[in-house]
Amino acid sequence: MGTLTVAPVLTSKLKQSSLFEQQSSLFLYRRSRPKQKNLTIVPVARLFGPAIFEASKLKVLFLGVDEKKHPGKLPRTYTLTHSDITSKLTLAISQTINNSQLQGWYNKLQRDEVVAEWKKVQGKMSLHVHCHISGGHFLLDLFARLRFFIFYKELPVVLKAFFHGDENLFNHHPELQDALVWVHFHSNIPEFNIVECWGPLKEAAAPTSGVHKEEIQPNPSSNWELLPEPCQEDCECCFPPFSLIKGSKKFPHPSELGFGTQTQES
Repeated sequence: MGTLTVAPVLTSKLKQSSLFEQQSSLFLYRRSRPKQKNLTIVPVARLFGPAIFEASKLKVLFLGVDEKKHPGKLPRTYTLTHSDITSKLTLAISQTINNSQLQGWYNKLQRDEVVAEWKKVQGKMSLHVHCHISGGHFLLDLFARLRFFIFYKELPVVLKAFFHGDENLFNHHPELQDALVWVHFHSNIPEFNIVECWGPLKEAAAPTSGVHKEEIQPNPSSNWELLPEPCQEDCECCFPPFSLIKGSKKFPHPSELGFGTQTQES
């Protein structure tokens, strides 16, 4: 997956890489030369090359969930992170987001995790994927456009990881492969604070030849109005009754605040 690399100098040549390959985080840190005492942090963008899923690098954890239990009856979430040390992906499948994967200053600085939850809304199953683009500290805001591009380009790999890691679920409930995927990009910048429908899961996770930056045009209006809403009263056709992802509504959609500066809710 394309990455942002934090390095002492700005390299003009962009190298081929993947977020899920070695040295794969959105921000990487390299030591300056021995004679240099001060480290200047400058981004180096490596954006080219197709997104490729490698099953051998995926570690799956089932935490308090039945591998075969339908998510329309038991809450089910995905927490996907990776390690720069081992180059491994870790996918936790649990009833709530696995916060232990998101602790530590490094993870809070990077914010390159992807979390998702299954929802049943008015009887129809859908998978809601959440990516944090900006908001929280100035580096995320500074590189918001690049972060949006990287997440956008690599999401098919993420969805493929969900498919592979939760294989038993899809084998026992193949209809879930046709569930719609809704991608929520969270940002304090209206241009990138959008939600999109990526179609059926089996199509959204299909391998692609890569996405060119010029092809990605964020649309602030996006699909907010088409996002399925649960029933206002108690019912059996909606489950779970509330979002399992804390902060999933941290930034209101553009129709609420216009296109000015947005503020983060406490």
